Amino acid sequence: MKQIAISQLGQLLDAMAARQTLYLPVDQGKTAQFNRYESGMELSKQLNTSRSAKDLFFPQVEHLADFQVEGTSITVKPRQQQEEDFILFGVRACDAKSFEILDRVFLAEPQDTFYAARRSHATVVTLACGAPEETCFCTVFGIDPADPAGDVTAWLTGEKLCMRANTKKGEKLLAALPLLEDGGEQAVVAAQAAIHAVTDKLPLKTLDLTGFDGEHLMEKFNSPHWAQLSESCLGCGSCTFVCPTCQCYDIKDFNTGSEIQRLRCWDSCMYSDFTMMAHGTNRPTQLERFRQRFMHKLVYFPANNEGIYGCVGCGRCLKKCPISMNIVKVIKTLGEGER
Repeated sequence: MKQIAISQLGQLLDAMAARQTLYLPVDQGKTAQFNRYESGMELSKQLNTSRSAKDLFFPQVEHLADFQVEGTSITVKPRQQQEEDFILFGVRACDAKSFEILDRVFLAEPQDTFYAARRSHATVVTLACGAPEETCFCTVFGIDPADPAGDVTAWLTGEKLCMRANTKKGEKLLAALPLLEDGGEQAVVAAQAAIHAVTDKLPLKTLDLTGFDGEHLMEKFNSPHWAQLSESCLGCGSCTFVCPTCQCYDIKDFNTGSEIQRLRCWDSCMYSDFTMMAHGTNRPTQLERFRQRFMHKLVYFPANNEGIYGCVGCGRCLKKCPISMNIVKVIKTLGEGER
């Protein structure tokens, strides 16, 4: 275990940035976002960023390739993938868990080389949640906000920042930071106890996932409650764009006049034109699209991934949905309604 005084946090961030490109959550008005660090930037005091740390591995818009067309000849110019190491600092436990879920999608064969390059060059430094909010329910999915995963785990403990290496990448990073001193174990234990005292009182702690598994797939799929749940949904896609585990995308080609640019852009299963084909779309109604989103996270994904759910309980969709229709209401309605 290593530690450093909070008053020296700026010096520590400068030292990290001197070694590798550094990203951390910083305040932008009333929200926080992950930005590239510049000396003098302050770590956000907010619990979570508006959008998740997923952006650093799976960006909203990604330039994949260019095509030069001359007559009947086409020259393909692949875009350069991530080649430089970087540090992602201040990731919360829920977002750290989301990386494991995204890995199951993008690192499975055939591997997504753009995502894989970013993951291989990143050192993830997580930060324990000092003050979980009422919209948080990560513990329902077995996530401990007091002990997040990552290459390095960090805790803010009063006047100290304590850091523990979990991987060889983490050990290498901490070994290269002479500002750090040994110690901090007792402070971390106290900080973890304080966090658990908060999470034990959160209103969504008792959310029951009984029946959300592959064995009850058709029961959930055919539930009559989907009509009521989906009736007020606007299909705006806000929930998918703030979700740390959503991975839907579309690939589009744009003619610039001199070349064709191929871009990968986030998409949403909540949109009426999602997976639109020549004959139409496979989910023509809002009910079907709404059902697909939540069945995937709560039933399909765990059924195919050793019981791991496609949600990490970050609570972003609870805050962002304009009509307050979110995954918690789905779980409560289907769970209570089917028993």
